[in-house]
Amino acid sequence: MDVESHLRSFTRRDWEEPIDDGPVRFAMVGLGWWTREMAIPAVADSDYCETTVIVSRSKEKAVESTALADSIEHGLSGEEYHAGVAADAYDAVYVCTPNAAHLEYVRTAAELGKGVLCEKPMEASVERAREVAAACDDADVPDMVGYRMQTEPAVRRAKELIEAGVVGDPVCVHGHMSQRLPEIFPDTGHWRYRRELSGPGATIMDIGLYPLNTARFLLDADPVAVQGATHSSHDAFEDVPDEYAAFTLQFPDHVYAACTASQNAYRSSHLKVVGTAGEVTIEPAFFDRQDRRLTLRSGGTTVDHAFEQVDQMREECDYLGNFLLTGRKPSPDTEHGLVDVETMAAIYDAADRGSVVTLE
Repeated sequence: MDVESHLRSFTRRDWEEPIDDGPVRFAMVGLGWWTREMAIPAVADSDYCETTVIVSRSKEKAVESTALADSIEHGLSGEEYHAGVAADAYDAVYVCTPNAAHLEYVRTAAELGKGVLCEKPMEASVERAREVAAACDDADVPDMVGYRMQTEPAVRRAKELIEAGVVGDPVCVHGHMSQRLPEIFPDTGHWRYRRELSGPGATIMDIGLYPLNTARFLLDADPVAVQGATHSSHDAFEDVPDEYAAFTLQFPDHVYAACTASQNAYRSSHLKVVGTAGEVTIEPAFFDRQDRRLTLRSGGTTVDHAFEQVDQMREECDYLGNFLLTGRKPSPDTEHGLVDVETMAAIYDAADRGSVVTLE
């Protein structure tokens, strides 16, 4: 492979197909900062989507927030959404609520025959994540989980290099993500600190998921066993065990991923895949508003590639919109997302037991 030539079209959309129709009309469920500051502006700039409906637990907040985009026609309470009010005004639903509230909104979307984009992780427990996947499968609606890394050009180009054998056979993956959550959300009542809303932890469930899922995507494989270690000491993490976390994923053919994550450390992220003939690194890797670089070392040659950054949320929404408008099944779907929830549950179990946990 001519790596330099391959990387010149770094931000190409290898998934894109021509369309004759559109746009896909979205109902945005959950009006936290991510939806208001990232998702709605990204959809407003997208090629294939628009926001026409927003949903909040507060009817007043929903109505006020219709001013966030000119295309928004309806502001609904959760009760109105579940009752099917304005269902003709949208084609797909983006669910961006606390983890433990995903199921109810996905289930309604599926019952209404709408496409589903569910934020990660899919739910707060394995049992509820299985219900999310079952709801989409039973209703036969197009479903996707919001793993932005899988539509991020840096990650897609790295995957192509790995699949082309440029680094040889993958041997190990190193991944890390950290931030200072108590500075971002100083209120200790914030949902990420509460087990009943976040799930079993605050770090692995929220940001440890990034190296976990991206390793799965790059290796095109699922873990077969895990180990884990967690620790919490800050008052904000009193209800969750993983202010700091480290875990190892064993993949088939004895390929390993070593991952670390913290919700109370310097903001940092990186991802490296080491093979028998080279390595590819993305750093910074996961934060959406940081310039990223891809570095390839192979055969005594180093290629350090800077590239035009993209809006990760726009790429994700355009990806889904293009797939829906061309009648293709999007990925990663909820069955894919379920594997992550099962894997994270096993990591917490392994940390509690101090032993390796095998995945079925």
